[in-house]
Amino acid sequence: MKEQKFIHEGLITESLPNGMFRVRLDNKDVILGYVSGRIRRSFIRILPGDRVKIEVSCYDSTRGRIIYRLRNKDSND
Repeated sequence: MKEQKFIHEGLITESLPNGMFRVRLDNKDVILGYVSGRIRRSFIRILPGDRVKIEVSCYDSTRGRIIYRLRNKDSND
């Protein structure tokens, strides 16, 4: 059986090397996030200030995988 993963939304606060980011979740926790392969393959840019969905394992709640970049409501993209 697969392990249970929790999906949270958060804000990218800092960009780190090798596709890693510091993410502040909506519940004010700060975790380390890395880019999923699907986002990397699609060449989706993630910058500080972007809102993302992040998948956190129940075993290690300090790291997570960024699975989706949410659209900004104020941009015209």
